[in-house]
Amino acid sequence: MSVDDLTAVHVDEFLAHPPAKVWRALTEPDLLAQWLMPGDFRLAVGHRYTMRAMPLPATGFSGVIQAEVLAFEPERMLKLGWRDADPEAGSDADWTITWTLRPEGRGTRLFLAHEGFDPDNPLQQRARSIMGGGWKSGVTTRLSAVLDRI
Repeated sequence: MSVDDLTAVHVDEFLAHPPAKVWRALTEPDLLAQWLMPGDFRLAVGHRYTMRAMPLPATGFSGVIQAEVLAFEPERMLKLGWRDADPEAGSDADWTITWTLRPEGRGTRLFLAHEGFDPDNPLQQRARSIMGGGWKSGVTTRLSAVLDRI
Protein backbone atom coordinates (compact mmCIF):
# COMPACT_ATOMS: atom_id res chain seq x y z
CA MET A 1 0.00 0.00 0.00
CA SER A 2 1.41 3.39 -0.99
CA VAL A 3 1.32 6.48 1.19
CA ASP A 4 -0.56 9.42 -0.34
CA ASP A 5 1.75 12.39 -1.04
CA LEU A 6 -0.08 15.34 0.49
CA THR A 7 2.26 17.84 -1.18
CA ALA A 8 1.77 16.80 -4.81
CA VAL A 9 -0.35 15.35 -7.58
CA HIS A 10 1.36 12.88 -9.91
CA VAL A 11 -0.02 11.69 -13.23
CA ASP A 12 1.48 9.05 -15.53
CA GLU A 13 -0.32 8.89 -18.87
CA PHE A 14 0.47 7.13 -22.15
CA LEU A 15 -0.40 9.19 -25.23
CA ALA A 16 -0.48 7.53 -28.64
CA HIS A 17 1.40 10.43 -30.23
CA PRO A 18 5.14 11.09 -30.67
CA PRO A 19 6.93 13.44 -28.24
CA ALA A 20 7.25 16.19 -30.89
CA LYS A 21 3.48 16.37 -31.24
CA VAL A 22 2.89 16.28 -27.46
CA TRP A 23 5.50 19.02 -27.05
CA ARG A 24 3.60 21.21 -29.53
CA ALA A 25 0.39 20.78 -27.50
CA LEU A 26 2.26 21.74 -24.31
CA THR A 27 4.01 24.79 -25.75
CA GLU A 28 2.02 26.34 -28.61
CA PRO A 29 -0.31 28.95 -27.09
CA ASP A 30 -3.27 28.25 -29.41
CA LEU A 31 -3.09 24.50 -28.71
CA LEU A 32 -2.47 25.00 -24.97
CA ALA A 33 -5.61 27.15 -24.76
CA GLN A 34 -7.67 24.33 -26.28
CA TRP A 35 -6.92 21.77 -23.56
CA LEU A 36 -5.69 23.71 -20.50
CA MET A 37 -6.34 27.45 -20.20
CA PRO A 38 -5.89 30.46 -22.46
CA GLY A 39 -2.93 32.70 -21.71
CA ASP A 40 -0.04 34.52 -23.30
CA PHE A 41 2.40 31.61 -22.92
CA ARG A 42 5.79 31.92 -24.60
CA LEU A 43 8.52 29.26 -24.39
CA ALA A 44 11.26 31.32 -22.76
CA VAL A 45 12.73 30.84 -19.29
CA GLY A 46 11.58 33.72 -17.10
CA HIS A 47 8.53 34.53 -19.25
CA ARG A 48 5.60 35.43 -17.00
CA TYR A 49 2.02 35.19 -18.14
CA THR A 50 -1.53 34.94 -16.82
CA MET A 51 -4.11 32.19 -17.27
CA ARG A 52 -7.77 32.19 -16.30
CA ALA A 53 -9.81 29.29 -15.01
CA MET A 54 -13.01 28.84 -13.04
CA PRO A 55 -12.67 30.24 -9.50
CA LEU A 56 -12.97 27.64 -6.74
CA PRO A 57 -14.11 29.57 -3.65
CA ALA A 58 -14.15 26.40 -1.52
CA THR A 59 -10.38 26.15 -2.02
CA GLY A 60 -9.59 29.88 -1.88
CA PHE A 61 -8.58 29.85 -5.58
CA SER A 62 -9.38 33.12 -7.37
CA GLY A 63 -9.37 31.59 -10.87
CA VAL A 64 -6.44 33.69 -12.09
CA ILE A 65 -3.00 32.09 -12.26
CA GLN A 66 0.24 34.00 -12.56
CA ALA A 67 2.58 31.59 -14.29
CA GLU A 68 6.26 31.62 -15.13
CA VAL A 69 8.39 29.38 -17.34
CA LEU A 70 11.07 28.07 -14.96
CA ALA A 71 12.92 25.59 -17.20
CA PHE A 72 12.55 23.46 -20.31
CA GLU A 73 14.31 20.89 -22.47
CA PRO A 74 12.65 20.69 -25.91
CA GLU A 75 10.49 17.58 -26.29
CA ARG A 76 11.59 16.35 -22.82
CA MET A 77 10.56 18.64 -19.96
CA LEU A 78 8.65 21.82 -19.18
CA LYS A 79 8.62 23.30 -15.67
CA LEU A 80 6.25 26.11 -14.74
CA GLY A 81 5.63 28.10 -11.59
CA TRP A 82 1.99 28.81 -10.74
CA ARG A 83 0.74 31.31 -8.16
CA ASP A 84 -2.75 32.53 -7.42
CA ALA A 85 -2.93 36.09 -8.75
CA ASP A 86 -5.10 37.07 -5.77
CA PRO A 87 -3.41 35.97 -2.54
CA GLU A 88 -6.30 37.59 -0.67
CA ALA A 89 -8.52 34.74 -1.95
CA GLY A 90 -6.83 32.53 0.65
CA SER A 91 -5.29 29.68 -1.34
CA ASP A 92 -1.62 30.65 -0.87
CA ALA A 93 -1.02 28.74 -4.10
CA ASP A 94 2.68 28.59 -4.96
CA TRP A 95 3.03 25.48 -7.07
CA THR A 96 5.40 23.94 -9.56
CA ILE A 97 4.02 22.08 -12.57
CA THR A 98 6.52 19.80 -14.33
CA TRP A 99 5.71 17.93 -17.53
CA THR A 100 8.18 15.18 -18.47
CA LEU A 101 7.96 13.41 -21.83
CA ARG A 102 9.52 9.99 -22.51
CA PRO A 103 9.31 8.25 -25.90
CA GLU A 104 7.51 4.92 -25.58
CA GLY A 105 7.03 2.83 -28.70
CA ARG A 106 5.28 5.08 -31.22
CA GLY A 107 3.85 7.26 -28.46
CA THR A 108 4.83 9.25 -25.42
CA ARG A 109 4.73 8.53 -21.71
CA LEU A 110 3.73 11.86 -20.15
CA PHE A 111 4.42 12.47 -16.48
CA LEU A 112 2.96 15.39 -14.58
CA ALA A 113 4.14 16.51 -11.15
CA HIS A 114 2.03 19.29 -9.61
CA GLU A 115 3.97 20.08 -6.43
CA GLY A 116 3.91 22.51 -3.55
CA PHE A 117 0.62 21.81 -1.75
CA ASP A 118 0.76 22.59 1.96
CA PRO A 119 -0.17 19.39 3.83
CA ASP A 120 -1.28 21.43 6.87
CA ASN A 121 -3.59 23.81 4.99
CA PRO A 122 -7.14 22.44 4.56
CA LEU A 123 -7.82 24.74 1.57
CA GLN A 124 -4.65 23.54 -0.15
CA GLN A 125 -5.58 19.92 0.50
CA ARG A 126 -9.06 20.47 -0.93
CA ALA A 127 -7.42 22.09 -3.99
CA ARG A 128 -5.04 19.11 -4.31
CA SER A 129 -7.94 16.70 -4.24
CA ILE A 130 -10.00 18.64 -6.81
CA MET A 131 -7.06 19.38 -9.09
CA GLY A 132 -5.77 15.83 -8.83
CA GLY A 133 -9.07 14.52 -10.15
CA GLY A 134 -9.06 17.15 -12.88
CA TRP A 135 -5.52 16.40 -14.02
CA LYS A 136 -6.17 12.67 -14.07
CA SER A 137 -9.41 12.78 -16.00
CA GLY A 138 -10.58 15.96 -17.69
CA VAL A 139 -7.26 17.56 -18.59
CA THR A 140 -5.59 14.46 -20.03
CA THR A 141 -8.79 13.65 -21.95
CA ARG A 142 -8.85 17.16 -23.46
CA LEU A 143 -5.12 16.96 -24.25
CA SER A 144 -5.63 13.64 -26.06
CA ALA A 145 -8.49 15.14 -28.08
CA VAL A 146 -6.29 18.06 -29.19
CA LEU A 147 -3.50 15.66 -30.12
CA ASP A 148 -5.93 13.63 -32.23
CA ARG A 149 -6.81 16.79 -34.23
CA ILE A 150 -3.30 18.10 -34.96
